[in-house]
Amino acid sequence: MNLVDALGWAGSALLVYSVLQSRMLRLRVLNLAASLALVAFNAIIGVWPMVAMNAALCLINGWFAVSLVRQRNRGSAFDWVGAGPDDPFVRRFLTQHGDDVAEFFPVARDLPAALATVSAADTLCALVLHGDVTVGLVVATADDSAPGGTWRLLIDYVIPGYRDYTAGSFIYSPAGPFAARGAGRVVAGPELAPVRTYLGHAGFDPAERGWARALQA
Repeated sequence: MNLVDALGWAGSALLVYSVLQSRMLRLRVLNLAASLALVAFNAIIGVWPMVAMNAALCLINGWFAVSLVRQRNRGSAFDWVGAGPDDPFVRRFLTQHGDDVAEFFPVARDLPAALATVSAADTLCALVLHGDVTVGLVVATADDSAPGGTWRLLIDYVIPGYRDYTAGSFIYSPAGPFAARGAGRVVAGPELAPVRTYLGHAGFDPAERGWARALQA
């Protein structure tokens, strides 16, 4: 196999791999790379209709990738709506995604029971939206034993296809559900160690017995 053939096979393999991605930004970036490789391959062998098609795909994927990054940086990709832990929409979300949520946040296995002794005023439960699609769930409880309007994080979950939008930037922003409840600080206990990488990306710092993030006023 010569280098030209290798380029064609590599581009084709990357194209197939790209459409297997559930995360939209990753799909667009990989598809863009595959299209660039196939533009070069088809130009070398002189198949100009395929050059034109893949060049068009480069433009399309580039435009969508840039749009996704801009939405992420502006924090405009998401919205949220308050709910209760026994709300039908919360139950439906957990019915659909409960196993995956519970893998990282065990309290999701029986959320109403876990919050049965917590008053509504001390409970934050919000569904995260992307357009008309419910893509995530945030649950926390007020920690009256800590100063500064501290809330203890129980669940901060977004379905895989929407994680490239960095929902954490929105959730902990002045437009997010914690700010609406007057939170000054959010803490995560050691039980959330499986998501410590995400917590770091979301602005949490290591603290005694877990992680903590101060929120902007």
